[in-house]
Amino acid sequence: MLFSNLFTVLTTVVGAASLLTGVVALPTNVTESAIAARSINPAGTHTGQLTYFSIGLGACGWTNKDTEWVAAISHELYDNWPGYAGGNPNNNPVCTTPHTADITYNGKTIRVGIVDRCEGCALWDLDLSPSAFQQSRRGLFTNRALNDRSVIATD
Repeated sequence: MLFSNLFTVLTTVVGAASLLTGVVALPTNVTESAIAARSINPAGTHTGQLTYFSIGLGACGWTNKDTEWVAAISHELYDNWPGYAGGNPNNNPVCTTPHTADITYNGKTIRVGIVDRCEGCALWDLDLSPSAFQQSRRGLFTNRALNDRSVIATD
């Protein structure tokens, strides 16, 4: 995570699993904070930091390349994705049904596939592959310094 920008992400959730929100029975000794964490809805527009990392074997169990347009979502979002009960991260619904995130600025959008979990990311941060980050720099953040920390609003 060498460079970062504050950005707004329009998360497009692709797949029937993410469109359906079922009722999950919780144990009686669950704290309020745990209940709140389980209530994370990934759909919608969110603001967080945009960073990049070297791609390899990800939490979904796939080996991706730096040239692919893919991203890691925060550990908090990954671990609390609707329908995920913990255990093997390869079985997380974010992995078993393809999901994407759209990053939009100035009328331009790039779409990245969600393939990994980011331990160092805050809730709505995205950690991009180098090629997706570079494309976003070229296509979305033109005429900005590489270390700029700007608030970017979606259209």
